[in-house]
Order: sequence, then C-alpha cells, then structure tokens
Amino acid sequence: MVIKASDRLIEVLARDERVLEVILATTPSLKGLRNPVTRKVMGRLATVEQVARMAGLEPDLLVRRINAALAGEGSGTREPKPATAAAAPDREPEPPEISKQESEMIDTGASLPAHLAGLAPERLFDLDVREDLRNGREPFSHIMAAKAALPEGGVLRLRATFEPVPLYAVLGKQGFDHWTERLAEDDWRVWFYPRGMADVADAASTASAPGGADAAGSAPPRSASAGEATPTSAEADNDLVILDVRGLEPPEPMVRTLAALETLGAGQTLLQINARIPHFLLPRLDKLGYAYDIREQAEGIVRVFIRRRDAE
Repeated sequence: MVIKASDRLIEVLARDERVLEVILATTPSLKGLRNPVTRKVMGRLATVEQVARMAGLEPDLLVRRINAALAGEGSGTREPKPATAAAAPDREPEPPEISKQESEMIDTGASLPAHLAGLAPERLFDLDVREDLRNGREPFSHIMAAKAALPEGGVLRLRATFEPVPLYAVLGKQGFDHWTERLAEDDWRVWFYPRGMADVADAASTASAPGGADAAGSAPPRSASAGEATPTSAEADNDLVILDVRGLEPPEPMVRTLAALETLGAGQTLLQINARIPHFLLPRLDKLGYAYDIREQAEGIVRVFIRRRDAE
C-alpha cells in the first residue's frame, strides 16, 4: 500500500505507528504529535498534505519519506531503511528547505494587517479550543457553531494548540480568508474573516491617501463591497464593485466579468479577485475600451481593477 498526500494521518499511523518517527524526524516542529491526545485529534482532522503544511514542508517530500520507510516492510525486516529520516529521529531538518518555507507560511513577528487591527470589538468573536484539544475532545462542532453565530462582517478569532490547517479549506469554501499567528510552540491564533474584507480596507486606505491616487497614478475606488456570483454594492459611495472568480472554471470568470462590466455605472470600478492573471481577458478589455491595473498578492491572489478608459 502506497501512502498518498490525501490520506488521513490517523489511517497512516494505523498502518504502522513507527511512521510517526519518520514524520517527527522530517518535521520536528510537530513534536506535539507525541502526545496521544493531540495525535488522536489531529489524526482525524488532518491529511498527510496538511500535516506537511503545518510544518512548512513540501507534501511530496514527506510522502516520499513515509513510503520509503514503509517499503522496508517487504525486505524481511520491519525497521525503516537507514536512508530515511526514521533512522535518525533526533536529526534537525535541512534548514534551507524547511526554514524558508516555514518563514513564508507564518510570519510570527508580523503586525496585524490593517483590516484586522482596526476591527471594532463588536465584530470580533473569540473561541479558545486549546483545552478541548488537550483533553482529546473534538472542537469542530464548536467552531462551526461559532462561525454560524457571527454577525454580518464578523471575524472569528480561534486559539488552538496546533495550526488548524484543515480548517483553512473548510472555512475557505464558506467564504472566509484567514491570517495566522504562532504565539508559542503550542499556541496558535487564527483570524477567520469574510473574503473581500482586506480589499475593502485597502481601497478605503488608498482613497484616504493625499491626492487620492493609487500606486499606478489612476483614480482609485473609495469604497467596496463583496460580490460572489454577481457583483453587488453595499457601501455608501458605491464606487467599487467586487467580483470574486476564484474557484470558477473557464470560461466562467471571463463571462461573469464581462457581464459585470456591462452593469457598471459612471465612475465605478470593477475589482476582479482571481487566482491568476486573466491573460485571455486582458485583450478583450483593451478592445472594449477598459483600463486595468493588475496587483499580485501573496497566496495566489491577483486583484484586477477595471474601469472605463474614458472615466480616467
């Protein structure tokens, strides 16, 4: 049996618990897995790929090392091969590979982003599941209940004993982005906030700058609202319309963007949030007389500000 990145950790450990030593030798930052309670809870929630991400490690590397260790089963001995990380459980990981990725994933010294630092207290809901995790209790239902109780525009601030990577995908599908802090080795704080909230804050910040011009020198939108299937506007100025096309299959992003542009009023700007630069859309925009400004962000987010050329 070959272990895959999508396999649950609990299933991998059930195959051979000594694989835990392979994981810990490759990702020492997850030494909390030695605790049976932590291992039980995390094992049910996380896949091998997510475990690798928690440690800032390429999933393929961890999968290869686990499979190399398991391959020793067919050689007449149950000991992992000496070449694998399991032969030296106390060995530190290769610094260039792991440290770089970990530093990119979590910036523990970073200050709060502006859209979170200026958050009104009534929009913030704190949930601490560290005791649940330490006692082997499954906190997922509490987290989902807290998310469901959030007011419109509310932010869930979660405390956990390990980075809750599996939640990123779960809440991401429900329209939430996240920002993560590591306060201590077994203390993580994650802010889950509505998608588009950062873009609204960026637009408002740019509008309040002297001259009211963005980095490209063009007139920026002054306010924003979030739109998913179709663009909507909830802000007083009504100048910025947000259309999030991440996760849509081609040609849906282009179709929805062109349809949204047809509804733009005078002076409005369409902000398309994409996972990549929309290369096929850009020639259409040029032909139709639209100007655009492309801004690439971290974590595979591309923002395209689109406005009528005659409005500049």
